[in-house]
Amino acid sequence: MKKILSAALLLILLIIIIFFAKKGPSESKSVSKTAFGLDTVITITIYDDGADTEATLDGCFSLLKDYESKFSRTIEESDVYKINHAEGSPVLVSSDTYELVKLAVSYAEMSEGLVDPTIGSVSELWDFHSESPTLPDAKALAEAVKHVNYKNVVFDDSAETITLSDPDARLDLGFIAKGYIADRIKEYLLDKGVKSAVINLGGNVLAIGSKPDGSPFKIGIQDPGKPTGTPYTTLDITDKSVVSSGSYERNFVVGGITYHHILDPKTGYPVDTNLASASIITESSVEGDALSTYLFILGKDKAEEYASEHPDIEILLIPNE
Repeated sequence: MKKILSAALLLILLIIIIFFAKKGPSESKSVSKTAFGLDTVITITIYDDGADTEATLDGCFSLLKDYESKFSRTIEESDVYKINHAEGSPVLVSSDTYELVKLAVSYAEMSEGLVDPTIGSVSELWDFHSESPTLPDAKALAEAVKHVNYKNVVFDDSAETITLSDPDARLDLGFIAKGYIADRIKEYLLDKGVKSAVINLGGNVLAIGSKPDGSPFKIGIQDPGKPTGTPYTTLDITDKSVVSSGSYERNFVVGGITYHHILDPKTGYPVDTNLASASIITESSVEGDALSTYLFILGKDKAEEYASEHPDIEILLIPNE
């Protein structure tokens, strides 16, 4: 029986913000705003008591819309769309896009291509939102993987242009864009004087400071083997980011086999890993976004080895059952 999971519902509940203690007077004054964007449900909550809180939240969502208009591969006027359809010609892009694509390529280099921003030629063949999902044509996938190579991304720092030297290559910044945006929203909120807030971009959670009473935020990590909204564990988080990648986020079942959205640049099919999810706790959300995908692909043993060599990050790995 074919089945597709609701991406928006899964992503908003992937990491649940849980408050075990009763709300105190200061917490009761929190103000939240929720909207759909970046292909997920987004909630931003400010716990500071300020007269301009509503306007500040509106500013956050204006920023979100602006970033999406630059980074989306499906919005025709976006920088990424223009790069993908330039047929090998250089494209002048915004400084944000230039910085993000450079970051994406740097993580591709670090991972030796396990995460690759040119996965777009493959990801565009998969539809994880269809109510009647089907597998991509095997020949089309075999052709698409030939065009996945981050070395085909050419930068001109003086002109701030980006070129795909392979005209059939396609950028897809899905493994890193939300983390980048979360970090930029944090900067915006700090500039506005906000000292306590939670930014939840569909599971990419970034905490500013702590709760108003000084206690840490409680962030729940989705149990991949349980109904949506069931936490595997909870984490105490102060002024850090928690990002998870997992096979349960977006997937469908065909012929009794589950196909998830984290794709192998070499095969074009979902990566074969012994992990159900990988969560990264770090100060930088963009780092957490990229590394959660990378460690998920690596699998348990190599992910633990990577973490032992990088003490500035914390990880939570949930193995497949």
